[in-house]
Amino acid sequence: MKTVMPPDRARVGLVEDDPVMGGSIVQRLELEGWEVTWWQTGREAVAGLGRVASALDLVICDIRLPDMSGEAVFEEAARQPNAPPFLFVTGFAEIDQAVRLMRSGAADFMTKPFAMDDFLKRIATGRRSACSGMRLKEYVLGQSPTIQHAEDLIHRYAVHDLPVLITGETGSGKEVAARLLHQISARAEQPFVAVNCAAIPADLLESEIFGHEKGAFTGAHQRHLGYAERAKGGTLFLDEIGDMPAALQAKLLRLIESESFTRLGGETPVPFRARIVAATHRDLAPGQASGFREDLYFRLAVLPVEIPPLRQRPEDIVWLLDRFLENAVARSHARIRGFSALTEEAALVYLWPGNVRELRNRVDRAVALSASEWIMPGDLFPDSPGRRPIPGFLPLADVRDAAERRQIERALEQTDGQVIKAAELLGIGRSTLWEKMTRLGVRI
Repeated sequence: MKTVMPPDRARVGLVEDDPVMGGSIVQRLELEGWEVTWWQTGREAVAGLGRVASALDLVICDIRLPDMSGEAVFEEAARQPNAPPFLFVTGFAEIDQAVRLMRSGAADFMTKPFAMDDFLKRIATGRRSACSGMRLKEYVLGQSPTIQHAEDLIHRYAVHDLPVLITGETGSGKEVAARLLHQISARAEQPFVAVNCAAIPADLLESEIFGHEKGAFTGAHQRHLGYAERAKGGTLFLDEIGDMPAALQAKLLRLIESESFTRLGGETPVPFRARIVAATHRDLAPGQASGFREDLYFRLAVLPVEIPPLRQRPEDIVWLLDRFLENAVARSHARIRGFSALTEEAALVYLWPGNVRELRNRVDRAVALSASEWIMPGDLFPDSPGRRPIPGFLPLADVRDAAERRQIERALEQTDGQVIKAAELLGIGRSTLWEKMTRLGVRI
C-alpha cells in the first residue's frame, strides 16, 4: 500500500493493480492537492477500507483485479457504516457490469481510456462531500424518496452518452424526466427532439424519424430532414417506444449500432450524433410477450430508470398541487390563495389513476372554475359531487406522515432552516422536531 499525503482537499481511495496507471493517477491527484490511499490488490483494499472507509470521500476502483473483482470489493465496503461512494474504472467489455453496480449504489463509472480532465470532473461530482451537500429543495421532480432516487439516477446518467430507457405509467412524468436529463447534460445547448411513436401513423413514422430525399415516394417533392437529423448533437426522445412497428425497430437498432442512418430514397449515410432516450409505459423486457425486439431492448435499456406512479409517492401530491397552482394562477391572473385543508385531504386519499398529468389538468380546471379564494374539493373533483373521490385507500399513516412532513418543511422554509424557531412555530419541542425530521427524511 502506498499513501500520498498532500494538503487536505479530498480523501480518495484508489484500487488499481496496474503500476503505470495507478502511479499516473496518484501523481495527478497529488498535483491537485488530494490525499490518496492506493491499494494494489482487492484484499488490501478490503482490509484497508475496514479501517478508513468512513474517512474517504470517494473510492476509485478497477473492476478487474488480480485476486478478486472490484465488485466484490464494493460489496464488502457497502457493509461498512458510512461507506464512501465508488467510481469504477472499466474496459468496454465490462460496461454491463458497471451499469449493474450503479443500480446497486455505485456513484459512477468510466471506460478506459479516459481523458484526465474528465476524470477529475467525475471525482469532483461523485465525491461524498459533493453528494452530501444536496438538499431536499434542490430536487425538481418531487419530494418523495422514490422520485428522488430516480432523480439521483438521472443526474448520474447525465454524464454518459449511453441510451436511457425511462419506464413508468402513463402520465407519471417520463418526458419531464427526459427533459431534465437533457438539461443537466453536456448536450443542453443542443436540440431536444421528442417523437411520440404512438401518435404518428406507422407508414409515416420512418420518414419522420429518418427523413427522405426528393422523389422517395409519391408526394415527396423535396428533401425532408427527419427527427434523428434535426436532433443534431442533442437528445432524440422516443416516447412510447413500445408502439414502434417491428420493421422500424430493426432500423432503429441499426442506427444505434452504426451511429448513422440513410434517408428514405437516399444512398449516402448520415452521421447520427444525438443521444437516444426512450420511454414506455409497457413492460418490454424479454419474456413479457410485448412483441418488442429483445436485442433492441437491451441496447435501449443500458441505463434504465423507473418513474413511480403518483399513488406510491403521497409526499409529492400536495407539493405538486402547489407547484401547478402557482403556474395556473400566473397564466390566468386569478385571485386564489391556495387549497383548503379539505381539498388537500381529498387529494391525498385519491389514487390518481392518470398520475401527474391528471393532477395538473385538475388544477388547471379548478383555477378556471373556482369562485372563491380557496380551491375546495368540488373544484378539484367536480366529477364526484356529494362524495369524496376515493377509488381506493392509502394507509392512514402514509397520509398523516405526508401532512406532517409538508408542515415541517413549511416551517423550516419560513425560518430559513432554524430548527429551534421552526419547533416554536409548530408548537413542539426541538428534540421532538428532530425525531420527526429523521423519521420522515426531512433535510435542512
